[in-house]
Formats: sequence, structure tokens, C-alpha cells
Amino acid sequence: QVQLVESGGGLVQPGGSLRLSCVASGIIFGNYAMNWYRQAPGKQRELVARITSAGTTNYADSVKGRFTISRDNAKNTVYLQMNSLKPEDTAVYYCNVYLTHHWGQGTQVTVSS
Repeated sequence: QVQLVESGGGLVQPGGSLRLSCVASGIIFGNYAMNWYRQAPGKQRELVARITSAGTTNYADSVKGRFTISRDNAKNTVYLQMNSLKPEDTAVYYCNVYLTHHWGQGTQVTVSS
């Protein structure tokens, strides 16, 4: 029914950039705030960024100034632009419909020399 599919992850050098995408189906996408979370090995899943239905954004302190969340309601897609990547950004990144149990399968981001 509700499906979220992340893409865009990969291997990148420190200082590099990636853009993640999450395509949603089964919901009226424009009615919901959307989240990006990440989980690194041995660590808790953490909220990285949130964007409301009106376009208001919030970021974790660790990524503020480097990451940008955006959305395209016509494409049912939320994006995470990741710049100036650091090794500590290495994680599986997940999108989530705010205040729901709806999650994607995740996309791996690895930042390494």
C-alpha cells in the first residue's frame, strides 16, 4: 500500500557530494511532512532532516550547513542533498513519513578515501 523507495547512495570521498531521493506512493504526498533518518553500524537511528508540507525545514546539528532537504510534490519525491561529506556521515539513510511507521528500505552511503 504505502511504499517508499530510496535511491542515490554510493561510495564517495570525504568532501564529496551525493543526492538521495525517496519516491512515495500510496499516500497523498503533499499532505505530509517527510523525514530523512540514518543509522550507522553500532549506533542508534537518528533524525537527519525534516521538511513539512509547507516546506519548513529542520536539521540535525551535525549536518546543518552541509545537507539540504527538499521536496517535489508533483513527483511525490523528497530529496537530501549532501555536501562536504565526512566519514562520520557513513550510514544507511532512510526516508519516513512523519508520525507514521512508513519507512523505505534504505540506501547505503559510504564516505571513505
